[in-house]
Amino acid sequence: MSQLNEAIARYHKILESEPYRDLSWVKELQERMEAAQLSSGGRLLCPFLRPNFVTQRQYDALVKAGEALLSANYRMQQMALSSPRLLARLELLPAEKMLAAIDQGYDIPEVSSKLDLQMNNGSLQVTEYHGDAPSGAAYAENLANIFYDAAPVKEFRRKYNMTRVGGKEPFLEALLEAWKQFSAARALKNGHSNGHSKGNGNGKRALPKSAFVEFKQTTGQSELWLFRDYFRSKGFQAEIFSPEQLEYRNGKLSVGAFEIDLVYRRFTIQEFLTRFDLSHPLVEAYRDHKVCVVNSFRSEMAHKKSMLALLTDETLTKKFPLAERKAIKEHVPWTRLLKPGKTFFGETPVELLDYVRDHRETLALKPDDDGSDLPVYFGREMSQVDWETAMRQAQRSPYVVQESAEPARLVFPLLSYGHLEFREMNVDVHPQAFLGKVSGCSSWLSAASNGVFSASSGIAPTFIIDAKVER
Repeated sequence: MSQLNEAIARYHKILESEPYRDLSWVKELQERMEAAQLSSGGRLLCPFLRPNFVTQRQYDALVKAGEALLSANYRMQQMALSSPRLLARLELLPAEKMLAAIDQGYDIPEVSSKLDLQMNNGSLQVTEYHGDAPSGAAYAENLANIFYDAAPVKEFRRKYNMTRVGGKEPFLEALLEAWKQFSAARALKNGHSNGHSKGNGNGKRALPKSAFVEFKQTTGQSELWLFRDYFRSKGFQAEIFSPEQLEYRNGKLSVGAFEIDLVYRRFTIQEFLTRFDLSHPLVEAYRDHKVCVVNSFRSEMAHKKSMLALLTDETLTKKFPLAERKAIKEHVPWTRLLKPGKTFFGETPVELLDYVRDHRETLALKPDDDGSDLPVYFGREMSQVDWETAMRQAQRSPYVVQESAEPARLVFPLLSYGHLEFREMNVDVHPQAFLGKVSGCSSWLSAASNGVFSASSGIAPTFIIDAKVER
C-alpha cells in the first residue's frame, strides 16, 4: 500500500472509531466554517470531512512541473505578442487583441495564476491554465486552518506531519511587487528619480488603495471578502466594487471619494464585453497607466486553451529551455484548435478532423475560453454518432481538442442525512502560483467526471503529509 493510501486508510479508521461516531465534531466543524464565511447561498463550500492529502514527493513534483510550465507559458505569450500569425492562433476577440497590446505597466508574468491538474498513479497532467482571475487561494487557506484543529485531524497528526499551504500572504506580496514595478515605471515616465509611491509624511511608503472588482454576486459573499479583510488586517485600504461603480475623471479611477491605485480584476474580458465596451472607465485608466490592474488584460492570452495548443506544438517550442520542453512533453496533454487541416500527433502527420473522429475514446472537446457557457464533451462518455454531432457543433465556436487525462479518483467521507458516508470523488488539484512561483494549493472534488457542479461538489483543504519518524 502506498504512503498516500495508508494515510487515507488511517484517517478513515479514526472517523469510524468510538470517539467520533456520534459526529458531534462535525457540527462544530461546520459551525466554524459558517462563522468564517465559507459558505455560499446557504451551502458549505466544503461538504467533505477529510482534507485532500498530497505527499511531499507529489507536492515537490507539482511545484517543479508547474513552475516550468508557467515559465513556458509566459515565453509563448511573448512570442505571440511579437507575431501576428501566432497571435491569430489564439482566437482572440478583436477587443482582446487591443487590450493585449496595451503595456500592463509591470515587467512580470501573471501576478496570480492557477493550474488545473490530475495526479494519478504517479502521473501529473495539466489540463488547464487560469491566468485571468484565479480563485480558491483564500478559501483553501481558511479551510485548512479550520480542519487543522478538528478533533480527528489532531488524532491523525500524532502519526503524520501535516503542512498547510496557504495563498493569502504570497498573493499580497505579489500584488505589492506588481505595484512597485508599476509605480517605478510611471515615475520614470513622468521624469521622477525613483519609482516609490509618495510617502505618507512619516518617511514610510504609502500603501496602494486597492479595489477588488467583480460583478455583483447574486447569493452570498464571494472569496474577495476574505481577501479584503486580510488586506485591511495588514494596513491596506481595500474595498470591493463592481465595474458599474467605477468612474474616471481628471486622471483618477475612483468610486465616490475612494481613489483607486490598484485593481484586482475578478472577471474575464468576455464577461466584461457582454456589458461594456472599451470606453469603460477601467479600460481608460488602464490605457493611461493611471491604475495598476492585476491580472492585466494581457493575461487573457494565457487563459485560452489554445495556448496549450501552441505549447504542445514542438515546432514552436524547439528552442525553449530543456526543462520547459520536458515539462510540456511529460505533463501537458496533446491539444489542438479544432479546425480542418494537417497537424502532427507526436511525429505522425494527421488530418486533424479525421483523427478526432476516429479516436473518440481518448479525446475531449473543450471551449477555448472558460468564460463561455459552452459544454465540454468527453468522447469516452459518448456514442460515435453523438461524438460526430459534437464535433460539428464545436466547429461553430472556438474549441480545442485535447487528449483526455484519466481522472484522479479518491474516496472521501461526507455527512449524508445525518450519517457518515464514504463516496468516490474525482479530484482536481489546483496549484496556486504568484509571480510564477507555486505557493499554495487547493483541491476541487466532484462526483461528475467533468468537474461540473453537483450536490456533493466542493473545495477541500489540501495538506502536505509525511509520516512521522518513530524514535
